[in-house]
Amino acid sequence: MSRVYNFSAGPAVLPEEVLLEAQAEMLDYHGSGMSVMEMSHRGKVFDGIIKEAEKDLRELMNIPDNYKVLFLQGGAWSQFSAIPMNMMKHGKAAYIVTGQWAKKAWQEAGRYGDAVKVASSEDRTFSYIPDCSDLDIPEDADYVYICENNTIYGTKFWELPNTKGHDLVADVSSCFLSEPVDVSKYAVIYGGVQKNIGPAGVVIAIIREDLITDDVLPGTPTMLKWKTQADNDSLFNTPPAYGIYICGKVFKWLKAQGGLAAMKERNERKAKILYDFLDQSRLFKGTVEKKDRSLMNVPFVTGDKELDALFVKEAEKEGLVSLKGHRSVGGMRASIYNAMPEEGVVKLVDFMRRFEEAHS
Repeated sequence: MSRVYNFSAGPAVLPEEVLLEAQAEMLDYHGSGMSVMEMSHRGKVFDGIIKEAEKDLRELMNIPDNYKVLFLQGGAWSQFSAIPMNMMKHGKAAYIVTGQWAKKAWQEAGRYGDAVKVASSEDRTFSYIPDCSDLDIPEDADYVYICENNTIYGTKFWELPNTKGHDLVADVSSCFLSEPVDVSKYAVIYGGVQKNIGPAGVVIAIIREDLITDDVLPGTPTMLKWKTQADNDSLFNTPPAYGIYICGKVFKWLKAQGGLAAMKERNERKAKILYDFLDQSRLFKGTVEKKDRSLMNVPFVTGDKELDALFVKEAEKEGLVSLKGHRSVGGMRASIYNAMPEEGVVKLVDFMRRFEEAHS
């Protein structure tokens, strides 16, 4: 069975070299006589794995010393609650709603305090990023929250909002490690790893140390208190050990590719192949304003639901899988994360061209 080109939004494609390495180490990790899946998270071997993963991530992202790296569980959803619980000191936060996940985070925060929606692009089905240069942010807001890359709608913040001195919190699940970032511009930068880094089950949170305190909202669960996790180096309870091990391998793979600047170049090249075709296509249309297009998630439609369904079905026969759009919007979506090779995008465009000729 040959491998397909997997355009899934997450769990998503992983580098083949990483999978082969994990396969080779499955039964016996580095002479330990057991799989990483079986070993104690308190043992010396796993301690080495998690420490090295953190070290490599710090190098890749150039993470300043006053930020903690936490390997957590519960996906981005758990942090929708943890963020207000740990940060809402004045009971108020500003949310920029540019997609379903930002909307869900905003709704969740409303359970713990006053979550103020300061901008939204819902008026045009989240197809653009609103102007965030001069938002009406409440003076006493504890933070400003964004979802930096919108997986469902294919938009990306190419310029961070003007937070007017307030802490910025960003969910970067679907653009994590796809380009260089200045971590110091964020108070918290976090994301589920299942899109661009590793298997589902791990969420990585990079948090400025002054935000990690005992001063949390009453009733904050022990597990959602960042200090609990930070004081125990992400080992308060059994972590998603095998997932962290795979993330560590992906960090090494990224370093071998030349780091995040090299990845950005590669991702721009891949996205250009697809967007250039969409821009001249007679049949397919992109659904996002050009200036706000994501390099990671590319949604498109034919304008005919039956034709969309046929395209997805026919593409699968060509080994181009998981191209169906999110159930909330329909159409198609190609997620072209770091591990998607350029030839996968070329093959997709070639098929789209043939499909267009047959159905125009």
